[in-house]
This record gives sequence, structure tokens and C-alpha cells, in this order.
Amino acid sequence: MLRAEAVALPTGTGALRAELCTEEREFAALGPAWERLYRNCGAATPFQSHAWLQSWWTSYGRPGRLRLVLVRDAASGELRAAAPLMRAGHPLPRLVPLGGAISDYGDVLLDDEHADRAATALAETLSAAARTTLIDFREVRPGGAVELVYERWRGPRRRLTDSVCLELPARPMDELLGRLPAGRAQRVRTKIRKLDQLGVEHRFVPYAEVGSALRTMLELHRLQWQDRRVTTEHLRPRFHEHLARSLGPLVRSGDALVTEFRVGGEVLAVDVTLLSRGLAGTYLYGAHPRLRDRKADVAAMLLRACADHVAGEFQVLSLLRGAEPYKSRWLPDAVVNQRLLLARRRTAPLLSAVACAAAARGRGRELVRGWSERGGGKA
Repeated sequence: MLRAEAVALPTGTGALRAELCTEEREFAALGPAWERLYRNCGAATPFQSHAWLQSWWTSYGRPGRLRLVLVRDAASGELRAAAPLMRAGHPLPRLVPLGGAISDYGDVLLDDEHADRAATALAETLSAAARTTLIDFREVRPGGAVELVYERWRGPRRRLTDSVCLELPARPMDELLGRLPAGRAQRVRTKIRKLDQLGVEHRFVPYAEVGSALRTMLELHRLQWQDRRVTTEHLRPRFHEHLARSLGPLVRSGDALVTEFRVGGEVLAVDVTLLSRGLAGTYLYGAHPRLRDRKADVAAMLLRACADHVAGEFQVLSLLRGAEPYKSRWLPDAVVNQRLLLARRRTAPLLSAVACAAAARGRGRELVRGWSERGGGKA
């Protein structure tokens, strides 16, 4: 482990020390301390848990690129802040969050009781660790802990928009139906009655059975998307290995929920929902094509089970990234993730280049959307 000097803080804030961890074995050993910090960070999601990130690094990390920026209490050694990053060289040299494209939210961890001074220390340590690279935080949910670091950043910085996440209040299904126009709500109720007529039952999978349920979910996911466009990564062995390593610990700690749906005793669907202090997020599911053949509304089936379970325990039921039509019919609120760019003066040109490229992609998407809305060029 490479250790930086203790960060200079205002008098009376308490002594903190900063560290830069670049070794995989050190990362693995951080589990208990990371877990305590994760529990003390109200903005954290399971995508910042040690179980998720360490497993992700095992599947997706590249040797020599790990950059964990840590802030500890100088007296007790307890973690007060952590930025889980890695070095990326394409297309420009950057420090980016661990978790990559399969994680819906990127963030740092800050101990809520020490958030101000920990954020100050983390900002200064990140500046020293960045050197000639740009720091590029993707998919930051509004209210994320890294916003405090952004506020304290002394160099060039830029806030951009990122992906859209759709969110519902965490309420029972009957209350969610009450948000819909009367006609639409009645159609959904009819589809729910159809599910009951088919004999669809669900159960929450205990920790000891998570591995088996996950294998079933991945096979059902493959069947569900055969001969259709699918996220290619979800079919790759490294993704399967990552979920197998991370979901068991997350279920055991209460940070994930795996649900099986059965008809006549046969498992025809499995859903994975990730849980944090105020948010439940529907992450991935697999459903057998026979459910569609039987005219079962899979989206209503999944949402009813999840909504009724998390109601009263969470503030938000997130459908996570993407604005697919099956999500939009529930009239969710669109919440836009942020992309926070942090640079030193010497790397300001990198910040400008990334911001310009992002703006160009945004204009390109708008042109394509407008072209499609006009009929795609058809006469």
C-alpha cells in the first residue's frame, strides 16, 4: 500500500490520514472496515458495497490499475471516506469508479458523522492522486456523497447529465395503481387477476439457496431474450461469476432480495432487487417465455411482489437506468444521474475534451430522436 501524508485540515476538525491502495490483496482485506463505513453512509447504494465492488474487480479489473483513495481517523484507524477508483487509459487518461457499466450508480463513501471534514480530506487526496489524469465520476445519483467532494474541489470541475433512472414511491401495489389514470389502472388490475388465475406464487429465496436461484435466473434470462436484442454483457461468464460472488453476501447482509415466481411448483421467473437505506432497485430478472405465451404480465407480476414487500421500509422503488416503455406505463418520476468531472489545472484540457465529446453525443442523440419522430426519413 502506498501511503500519502496526513491531510492538513482546519484546526479542531480532528486528524485524518490519507492512503492510496493499489493492491488487490489489500482491497480484499478491507472488507470489515469498508462494511462499517458503508453502513455509516446514508447515500450509499449496494453498488458501493465491498461485496459488489471487490467481486466486480475480480471479474473486470486489470492488474496495476486499482486506485482506492482512503481517508482514516488518525487515532483509531477507522475509515471515514473511500473513493473506489481505477485508472482508465481510453480514450483519455482518467480515474473512474469501480463497477463499470453493470452498476447503475457510482459514488464515494463518506461517514455521515464526519462528512464535512472527510469530504475535504478526500477532495485534497484525490487531487494529489489524480496527478496527470482526469477524475470522471459517472452515474452519480442526485444527493450522492461525492457531491460534497465536488463542492470542495479547488480545481476545474464540470457537472454534466448522465443516464435517466425511473423511480416510484415505495408503496403497496394498490397505491401505485391509484397513481394511474382510471382506465389504465383497471387494465392492470385485470392483468393481476390473470396472474392469480394462472396460480402464480412467489417466495423470497433464503441465503442458502441464492446460488441455485441465481443459476436459474441467468438461464431464464437467456431464454427470455433469445432471438431478441439483449445486453450482451449479461450473457458472458464474467458477469455470471460476478453475480455468483456478490449476491450471496448481499442477501445475507440484507442488501439484496432474490424472488422466485412459480406456477404449479415450477420456477418460471426469478428477480434480483438491490436494497439500500432509502432505496430499493429492481436490478435484473429472468422470465420463461411460457409466461408470455400464457398472456402473463411479467412486469406487473414483478412489481407487485416487490412493491408490497418494500412498502414502508424504503422511500423509493427505483426501476434503475433506462426509460423502456414497460417502465413508463407506471408513470414513474424521471431522475437524471450526474456526471462529475474533476481536474487539476494541468488536466483542464482533458476536462474540456470530455465535456465537448459528451455534448456532441447528446446532440447526436437528439438528432436521431427527432429524425425517428419525423418518420425516419420515410416519404
